[in-house]
Amino acid sequence: MRSGIAQGRVRTMLEDGGVLPCVYRVTKYDPADRDEQGHYTGAEDTVSDHGQVEGAYLQVIEAFASDTGVERLAVRAPHLPVPCVSFGLEPPLDGYGLDGLFLTGPDGFHDGAEVSVGTAMDLVRVMLRDGGAWCRLEVEDTFAVHVGWDQYMYIGSSRPCETAVARTRALGLFPERIDASPYDFEAGDEGPQRPADDEFWVHLRWSMHGSNARVLEEQYAHNSERWHRLTLDNIDEVRAGLAPRARIAIWPDLSSDIDTVLATFPAEGHVECVWQDSDGQMHSVSADSDEFPELTARLSGASAAMILSVYADERVPLLAAVLPDSDGVVRARWEIDRTPSTRK
Repeated sequence: MRSGIAQGRVRTMLEDGGVLPCVYRVTKYDPADRDEQGHYTGAEDTVSDHGQVEGAYLQVIEAFASDTGVERLAVRAPHLPVPCVSFGLEPPLDGYGLDGLFLTGPDGFHDGAEVSVGTAMDLVRVMLRDGGAWCRLEVEDTFAVHVGWDQYMYIGSSRPCETAVARTRALGLFPERIDASPYDFEAGDEGPQRPADDEFWVHLRWSMHGSNARVLEEQYAHNSERWHRLTLDNIDEVRAGLAPRARIAIWPDLSSDIDTVLATFPAEGHVECVWQDSDGQMHSVSADSDEFPELTARLSGASAAMILSVYADERVPLLAAVLPDSDGVVRARWEIDRTPSTRK
């Protein structure tokens, strides 16, 4: 489920360039039950018990948040599982486990969304069950909660939190002081990200007049996107409805010649197909060569479609940008899409 962690080790940085000074790895595994390489050799299961032990993990978050003086946390780098793919040991959760956690529904699960400590605990429960959404929960320069594989939880604080550490032990869990969480954020060397600001949208309008730039891909969480077919009349409406901090990419328009689109299927491999149905709704699906016959049948009722590569080196949009916050600053931690302009 930790697909986003493949992007590399990351670290939460303070303004002075350091990491959070007090970081703990919290687990149900007794440190005495480790071999010389540090691997756990005890009898504890690596999945949640959905009961008392899981509840203890959640109470630890509450204790550390109280010691730190934190009442609200921000969702960072939200991830949703790849549809039909699960690497966890538990079955996928309905609605990614997000049902009822956000006032606006699952759409509220986006980078920068603020949640109460109680909702943060609910999100950690989802992550401990390893069958739904994943994210980092952070307060900049102050607090962080990260959930890793096999019931490993990492809590960082700007304070020692002695009371919370004692509470953790009393709950039967084991807090171990470490240098840093392996799931912290560390900015890469990919350079500044282009903000999807007013200048970007002016440029996009100009591009729509002079080229075939007509399809907008909105990625609001890792592994999840929405598609919009742009016109000069609906572009402002589409912009207003985008999720905060979304990464957007602009692609050429769909083709109404479905037979020609189908002819571009490769002999083997994976592709992503984007299409618009007769009701104007946009859809997308990734498929391999074994699924091409089924995909061909689904496209029989499409009004327009296109085929995109799923491979990063071959997937180059016309334009790419990230939605900034209201103050114009890009704070989302997206990896930059390469475009013709950035390659230049």
